[in-house]
Amino acid sequence: MSEEEEQKVNIQIFGVKKSADTRKAERFFQERGIRFQSVDLREKGFSRGELRSVLNAVGGHLELLIDERAKDQKMVTLLRYLAEEDRFDKLLENPQVMKMPVVRNGRQATIGYQPKTWKDWE
Repeated sequence: MSEEEEQKVNIQIFGVKKSADTRKAERFFQERGIRFQSVDLREKGFSRGELRSVLNAVGGHLELLIDERAKDQKMVTLLRYLAEEDRFDKLLENPQVMKMPVVRNGRQATIGYQPKTWKDWE
């Protein structure tokens, strides 16, 4: 991969260390020699702009980001009943209920383990 091509790929992996899918995503890019930035959502959550960007990239529906099987079922239930803007803020405060990993490449993003899509980014 030339330097110019390498600069086009700007991978950020948002997840948690305990997530098997997050580790698999990191391994996917490592095996291909693609550099990435790993962000542990327990240590540093999304900024408002980052979450907006991800949301826009996946079609704008917050429901796509919520992991219905997350451990914090009280938060998952609360998110179902909040108004859209309140839901966005609550999700920002509670990234542990998001599907993992969230992988960004510039303006593109995926939710969950999506190796077929990531291959297209290479």
